[in-house]
Amino acid sequence: MKLSVIGSGGWGTALALLLLENGHEVALWSYTEEESRVLRETGENPMLKGVPLPVELALTTDLACVRGCPVVVLATPSFAARSTARRLAPLLDPGAVVVSVSKGIEQETSRTLTQAIEEEIGEGHPVAALSGPSHAEEVGRRVPTAVVAAARDQGAAELVQDLFMNPRFRVYASGDVVGVELAAAMKNVIALCAGCCDGMGCGDNTKAALMTRGLTEIARLGVAMGGRKETFAGLAGVGDLIVTCTSMHSRNRRCGILIGQGTPPAQAVREIGGVVEGYYAAANAKALADKLGVEMPISAAAYEVLYRGKDPMVVLRELMTREKKHEIEDSWV
Repeated sequence: MKLSVIGSGGWGTALALLLLENGHEVALWSYTEEESRVLRETGENPMLKGVPLPVELALTTDLACVRGCPVVVLATPSFAARSTARRLAPLLDPGAVVVSVSKGIEQETSRTLTQAIEEEIGEGHPVAALSGPSHAEEVGRRVPTAVVAAARDQGAAELVQDLFMNPRFRVYASGDVVGVELAAAMKNVIALCAGCCDGMGCGDNTKAALMTRGLTEIARLGVAMGGRKETFAGLAGVGDLIVTCTSMHSRNRRCGILIGQGTPPAQAVREIGGVVEGYYAAANAKALADKLGVEMPISAAAYEVLYRGKDPMVVLRELMTREKKHEIEDSWV
């Protein structure tokens, strides 16, 4: 099958290689000619050092590469998802499926990325989200990985499943697009907090508590937005949370470490040198929680540190000394 991957960052490149390995004809689109030139001349992506790019992979800066493709993979940073979808809209074949593989919430509107994409490409193009614990660096090196493909259209989810699956990349199908996307975006906030705990010198106990209670509040928000609670116990939820909070591949965790060591948040984001999705997702989490009346104490604390300059040690103490709670609200009902 002829396929296009739009976005030649580490994740887009790793998925393009996977699809090529699965026997498809793949074009990898870069935003600038300079990005594409580096790929051509070096034979690898600087974000995936040591992973060669086969000559069969078509490298391009022409969005018309999506013509004739029944499936288009959108792998841009979250902030560019809507604008890129707008450019793609007149070029897509009738009925072409768009697969969003970015993780984030649209900053200006607090919409999920598939919602933003759907608004731009219009009806007639099923949109799916591919998510889960999947560092590009490891997928590029063919490390066994499992993810989930979510779409309202069951056929679209199962098509994505068929295209991407192979013996080292397992894909599950889901109909809960809201839950999968929200879990993917909000776990970045918790990963920033986990890194912050590392930077402050906290231990494994602290991180385990943070991850567990962080997942609880993400699920609370997800259910309020129409997601299914079970999704947050799956690959897009607890799976992605574990890998992002514990790995040094994670820009969010690395950024959090700097903040925990005393670096001002805005400077820490700059020092990481890539998109730190959790920084922006923290603002979205606050906006959504306020709008829906959902209690999210950890995300609210992250917002205070990131945007209001509050001392992380003060925030940690405040979280630990909140009024006592039942772990499960209806334990004795």
